[in-house]
Amino acid sequence: MACHAPHYAASSSQNSGAGVQALWGVDATGLYGKTIATGGGSYVEILPASMTVGTPDVAGMLVCLSCHDGNYATSSMMKDRLYETLPRTYGKSNLVPTLIGKSSSGAGDYANQHPVGLSARIDCGGPENWDCVQSNGVIHMTGHYSTRFVSNYGFFVLPASYNNSAVVLCTTCHNPHAMSVTTVTSGPNSGLASGTYATMFFLRAPYNPNDTNPMSNQTAQFCRQCHADKSNEMNGSTAATVF
Repeated sequence: MACHAPHYAASSSQNSGAGVQALWGVDATGLYGKTIATGGGSYVEILPASMTVGTPDVAGMLVCLSCHDGNYATSSMMKDRLYETLPRTYGKSNLVPTLIGKSSSGAGDYANQHPVGLSARIDCGGPENWDCVQSNGVIHMTGHYSTRFVSNYGFFVLPASYNNSAVVLCTTCHNPHAMSVTTVTSGPNSGLASGTYATMFFLRAPYNPNDTNPMSNQTAQFCRQCHADKSNEMNGSTAATVF
C-alpha cells in the first residue's frame, strides 16, 4: 500500500497538492467537499475542500478515506482484501472490513458507520459520559470513575481538538503505523503492566477478539474508553481488565 510518496508528491498533478500533507501519495480530490452522514445520519460531515484548509479532519479523516472509502475513491489501493501474511491474532481470513461507505445496501452508505468528523464530539459528564474534565479539546480522566477505568485499562484513544472540543476522527481509534502490536507504558494513561500487547485493525490499545480466555473483556474495554455508560466502573462492578 502506497500511503506516502517521498519524491515529488507535492508537485504531482494527480495528487493536486496532496503532497503538502505528509507527502501523501494518494489522490483525494474525489472526496473534497463531499457530504457524508454517519451514526444513522445523526452526524453530518462535510469533508474538507482541499488538503490545505488546516482542520484536523484533513490528516485524521480525509487522507484515510482516500484509500479506505468504497464510494468516492474507488480507484485507490484498498479493495477490502489482504494478500500479505497476517499475524496469527487475525485468524486465517484475508477479507477485512477496509472500506466504509460501501456495504450490502450499496455504495455511499455511511449511515451504519461509527460517527466520525468535526461534529462527532466527545463530552464529559452526564449519564453516558465519563466524569472527566475537558480543556481546550483535551480529555483528562481525573474523576472518580474515569480514574478507576484508567487504572483498570487505560485511555489510549487520541481525539482531535476542534473549536475547543474533543472530536472523533479515524485516527482517534486507529494508529496507521502499527497494525498488530501496541506498546503500553504503565503510568497516568494506563494501569496495565508495561509491555507489548496484541491488537487488531491498527487499533491504539490492547484489542484481541481471538483471545482464548473466555473471561477476557479487553475488546469491550476498548470501546468503553468513550462509552462510559457501558463500563464496569460506571455500573458498580469492580471487575478489571482480563486478558
